[in-house]
Amino acid sequence: MYAIVDIAGKQFKVTQDQFVYAPLMEGEEGASVEFDNVMLIDNDGKVEVGAPVVKGAKVSGKIIGHVKGDKVIVFKKKRRKGYKVKNGHRQQFTKVLIEKISK
Repeated sequence: MYAIVDIAGKQFKVTQDQFVYAPLMEGEEGASVEFDNVMLIDNDGKVEVGAPVVKGAKVSGKIIGHVKGDKVIVFKKKRRKGYKVKNGHRQQFTKVLIEKISK
């Protein structure tokens, strides 16, 4: 059984007992969260597609922690001008354990 869920503007294909790195959400570690924007549910080959969401479907999870992603290097240069700028960025994510998919 899997579902496609909208979490903070991004769509994720989730199954039970799976970890998802979603965009940063408010909440403490160990707090439970529910996602109501379920767009599709597949229950052993029986697919139910929402228009735009499946009514009554919920995905519940638990916040494991807040983490940072890999560093992305931003390098800008203009040739023959002596202009070079190097910056780095680490995106913040929330690690969520999907506990239950219910219809």
